Amino acid sequence: MPENQFYRVTKKPPIAWVHLNRPEKKNAMNPPAWREAPAIFDALDQDPAIRVVILAAEGPCFSVGIDLVEMAGALPEIMEKEQMGGVKLRLLKKIAALQETMSCIERCRKPVIAAIHGYCIGAGLDMVTACDIRLCSRDAVFSLKEAAVGFVADVGVLQRIPLIVGQGIARELAYTAKTIDAARAREVLLVNDVLDDHAALMAAAEAMAREIAANAPLAVEATKDVLNYGVGKSVDDGLRYVASMSTNIVPSKDLMEAFTAFMEKRPPKFTGE
Repeated sequence: MPENQFYRVTKKPPIAWVHLNRPEKKNAMNPPAWREAPAIFDALDQDPAIRVVILAAEGPCFSVGIDLVEMAGALPEIMEKEQMGGVKLRLLKKIAALQETMSCIERCRKPVIAAIHGYCIGAGLDMVTACDIRLCSRDAVFSLKEAAVGFVADVGVLQRIPLIVGQGIARELAYTAKTIDAARAREVLLVNDVLDDHAALMAAAEAMAREIAANAPLAVEATKDVLNYGVGKSVDDGLRYVASMSTNIVPSKDLMEAFTAFMEKRPPKFTGE
């Protein structure tokens, strides 16, 4: 598999780090950023040694969003003078592919923790809303920026952020394209916690990842699956689904190990089987 141009992946089981790695451009998302993510998160999904993923960034910030100049070349349909059906269909397919850059994170069975510092704007915000948990440093700022540059956010943030902060705050952020700081992001529940600096942020992300990884992998992955399924469903739908999920993963060697460890008064050693 060729080396990634935009991301740097580091595996130290049970944790994997995925770093946005275009610091000289403040991690502006160029074509490789959109193209490489699905294969990365699919590989992490399939790796039994990895139980948690931390998504972070090199350089001065998480991401300033889409690289408009480079992406214009990848989306020539936008500037096509003859906006006929064939042009529109090609653009529709390309937008669907861009959406996969974010959806692959949500679909990954392993919990993904976003560790955010500095700017988290536009596509950067899209990306972190697809994560399970968001932590940030005090210098972090967030903006749902698309309305300010003339287009609708179309790769997932409008679908995901209302589930995190509620409809009122989501619409305020989307319509105004305002920037909010870390304290406000914590207040509206966009982030789970705010850390003093980048070092503290990364330490907190790793500590949380290890806390998650200490639990039974089958149970954690099934829990993420059930939570994802429940979005937009009724309570009854969710109950039927979780009953099936529970039936499918019980009994397991991890469950037996939990009982044995309790009786022996020691920490359990889960294998994911």
